[in-house]
Amino acid sequence: MRLHRLRITAFGPFAEPQEIDFDALSGAGIFLLHGPTGAGKTSVLDAVCYALYGSVPGARQAPGTSLRSDHADPGTPTEVTLELTAGGRRLEITRRPEQDRPKKRGTGTTKDKAQSRLREYDGEQWAALSRSHQEIGEEVEQLLGMSREQFCQVVLLPQGEFARFLRADEAARGRLLGRLFDTRRFAAVETLLAERRRAAEAKVRAGDEKVLAIAHRLAQAAGDSADLRAWPLPGHQPGDPGLAEAVRAWAAVARSAARERLTVAEYALAAAEGRDAAARRAAEEARELDRLQRRHAETARRAALLAEAEPERRRIRELLDRAGRAALVAPALELRGAAHSAHLSAAHTEAAARAELPPALADAGTEQLAAVEQRLREDLGALGAARRAEQRSAEIGRERAGLEREARDAEEQLRESAEWLARWEDTRTALAGRVDAAQQAATLAEQLAGKLEPARLHLNAARRRDALDADAQRGEGELLRVREESAAVRERWLELKEARLRGIAAELAAALAPGEPCTVCGSAEHPALARPAAGHVDRAAEEAAHARYEQAEDRRAAVERGLAAVQEARAEAAAAAGDATTAELLALTSDLSSRHAAAHAAAAGLHAAREQLARAEREHAVRGSDRLDAERRAAARVSRREALDREQASLEAELALVRGDAPTVAARARTLEDRVRMVTAAAAALRRAEAAAARLKEADGQLADAAFKAGFDTVEAAAAAVLPDYERTALQHRLDAWQAEEAMLADRRREEDTAASAALPAADPDAAGAAAVRAAARLREAGSAFDAARVRCAELDRLSRQAEQELRALGPLREAYERVARLAALTAGTSADNERKMRLEAYVLAARLEQVAAAATVRLLKMSGGRYTLVHSDAKASGRGRSGLGLHVVDAWTGNERDTATLSGGETFFASLALALGLADVVTDEAGGVRLDTLFIDEGFGSLDDQALDEVLDVLDSLRERDRSVGIVSHVADLRTRVQAQLEIVKQRGGSVVRHRTAGLTD
Repeated sequence: MRLHRLRITAFGPFAEPQEIDFDALSGAGIFLLHGPTGAGKTSVLDAVCYALYGSVPGARQAPGTSLRSDHADPGTPTEVTLELTAGGRRLEITRRPEQDRPKKRGTGTTKDKAQSRLREYDGEQWAALSRSHQEIGEEVEQLLGMSREQFCQVVLLPQGEFARFLRADEAARGRLLGRLFDTRRFAAVETLLAERRRAAEAKVRAGDEKVLAIAHRLAQAAGDSADLRAWPLPGHQPGDPGLAEAVRAWAAVARSAARERLTVAEYALAAAEGRDAAARRAAEEARELDRLQRRHAETARRAALLAEAEPERRRIRELLDRAGRAALVAPALELRGAAHSAHLSAAHTEAAARAELPPALADAGTEQLAAVEQRLREDLGALGAARRAEQRSAEIGRERAGLEREARDAEEQLRESAEWLARWEDTRTALAGRVDAAQQAATLAEQLAGKLEPARLHLNAARRRDALDADAQRGEGELLRVREESAAVRERWLELKEARLRGIAAELAAALAPGEPCTVCGSAEHPALARPAAGHVDRAAEEAAHARYEQAEDRRAAVERGLAAVQEARAEAAAAAGDATTAELLALTSDLSSRHAAAHAAAAGLHAAREQLARAEREHAVRGSDRLDAERRAAARVSRREALDREQASLEAELALVRGDAPTVAARARTLEDRVRMVTAAAAALRRAEAAAARLKEADGQLADAAFKAGFDTVEAAAAAVLPDYERTALQHRLDAWQAEEAMLADRRREEDTAASAALPAADPDAAGAAAVRAAARLREAGSAFDAARVRCAELDRLSRQAEQELRALGPLREAYERVARLAALTAGTSADNERKMRLEAYVLAARLEQVAAAATVRLLKMSGGRYTLVHSDAKASGRGRSGLGLHVVDAWTGNERDTATLSGGETFFASLALALGLADVVTDEAGGVRLDTLFIDEGFGSLDDQALDEVLDVLDSLRERDRSVGIVSHVADLRTRVQAQLEIVKQRGGSVVRHRTAGLTD
């Protein structure tokens, strides 16, 4: 992963848009990020993290914390854009957090949702990939191979946290390593085994509890039919091996006793059933006799009450007869009441209307009021022309006011044009000067551009020459080594060859066969064969030595060819670079770049200056023409204003005659309209009152006729006889009830059994019922005893079978529990077999910590001058603590291994730095070998002396061998003279700004 460019807008302390070019800063391998406290150095790293993962590191992402700059303009949105290369792909990520912005209409603010955008450069143009937060997060994490926590620990190296990591206990160290390395699968194994152990334990306990529950249910079902002194449960607990046999034996005893009780209960039930049938028959006969005797007495009582109510029955019949005749008069009564109410309302309305009339019309009749209304309407119609004249007068006033405003605006415009035209010569001279200056800057930019490109070529050649010098020195050393190695291998081969020649006779003798001639002397007899001496060298050993010699020669030739190529390339680079040093060429190039940039920026305004001059000349011509037009329009406005004054004076003279005492024609019209409305209302009220009086008189005559026809002497008597429908219905229901009662009593007197029961002695149904109840209770007791005995036998049989099934199923569950419990205790570190009490996850993290310590030691040795070495310790922790994550430092000066907490401040810094870099390497390998070309180290350099600072910078400089660039975040002033590429954060009242510095130059 390599960062190229970062753009920040309204983020943290940065109010205005800021751009950071990491490509320019990474050219030297190490660059410095510095500035005063609170300027925003860490905010740059936060912006990188936010662009990649949508959140910032640590507590700075706490709830309620805003990423928006307090210095930014409300209309400027907070935005971060990061351009980077990851996984061989050039990407651009843009993110905006959720933020408030001013409403486009009205006042107040509205909330914009968070936005994300991902684009990719395909070599020609940028192509949009996604706008989904989730998709972009998954894509970034897949390309980098790291989560946000891992990125913050590996790329944004937090020195303070690694200093705490050095001194932390094993639990805290385990939590940090657990965030960086994905050990969740091992923790999941521990959790899985613990859950399985708990599940198996729960199953065994549940099995024991089921057996005990069944045993208790057996005791409850047996009741007092079994000898509880033989009950086994008080002496047995879950897990007791004797529990099963005890439950089986006691259940057999309980079942036998229950069957004996069932036989006895069956005989008792049969006897109780006979006694209950006889008692029920006697009780039924007593209840029937008692019912007949009470029925006879009730009939006599109700007959006496009916005789007493006869006068009331006659009175109700008379009331119903008068109410029936009065019902014929009711419609006429209702009609007369409605007419009387209407007459009263009309009279009240007439009085109110006459009260509003003037005294002269207070007693006027209908015809007189109609005549007054007609005259008022004629006067109102005559005001139409006067209204139009008054409206025209108002329009003239508005038109004249408009002419006054136009005149004032025209005078203001003429004054402004005159002032502008007075400044015209000075303006034209200044704009022409800007055009000339921009043309001169363009010429200078072309000249500097011609010098800049050769200077850059010379600088690149000088850098290549310096790099090839180092390569040539390494190649010469390598050539010397391989030459020495080749000479040693050749000498060894010649020694073996000479030793073989000395013993060649024995080698030839070994190839002779009886009867075959010797290849040397030709004899077929071989009386004294030579024997191999001690340390004899055979053909295979010589050939192997010769092969090694040839391989050494091949390596020597390859190194010579490589050195020759490097020297040739170095000579070409030196010829291209010339005699100047790299620093001189870098200073020259930087000077030309800054001058060219300044000239180019000045020349960029040439087109704008020409356009501005042309616009000013066009505006001069337009303003001159506008001044003449304004003078002509002013003369026309004067003539129009005089004509309007004459017309308005004529109209006002006419209106004065029409208005009278009213201030306006409209007011005069409103007065007439009110009078017309008042007279009209009074006439209508008078007509309604006359009509209501006529209807009342007619209703009185109809009511008198209806009362006489219905048989009433007066109207008042008819009205008094009227009854409501509900009252008439109630009286009729009383008469019907008396008639029904009379018919029912007649039927009862004809019943023979009721009359006969009166002659018998009084019945006693309570005594007979009590005897039946006692017999039924004895029957129920006998039935309950039989049912209980039968149910007890069935329940004991069922529970005995269930207990036997549970006991058989419990054996395999107990074996499975013991097996998984041993595994869970071993992985959790609680087993006696786990001597160091290490959990499975801690065991894996211990292996990772061992790798980190080894990787950190490589750099720690160099930074400490070969004194300190970090080692991992799996020693058993004291007390009840866990083991496996210990970290110690070995001091080569004393040979002792001691705790990292004993290191001094500076030693702690470079030890924690070495640990952070080592951890970065291990996490990178863990992430699948993802290249991390850009790293940041946050603070800590202030605790180092000059020598330690040099050694630390050498180690950081060596990271360039892995093609990395390292950004140092520090306040240390000495670093500003040692690190050429710098990014300065300047704190200002209106928000911080970013400045790039390279080799003493500032942009």
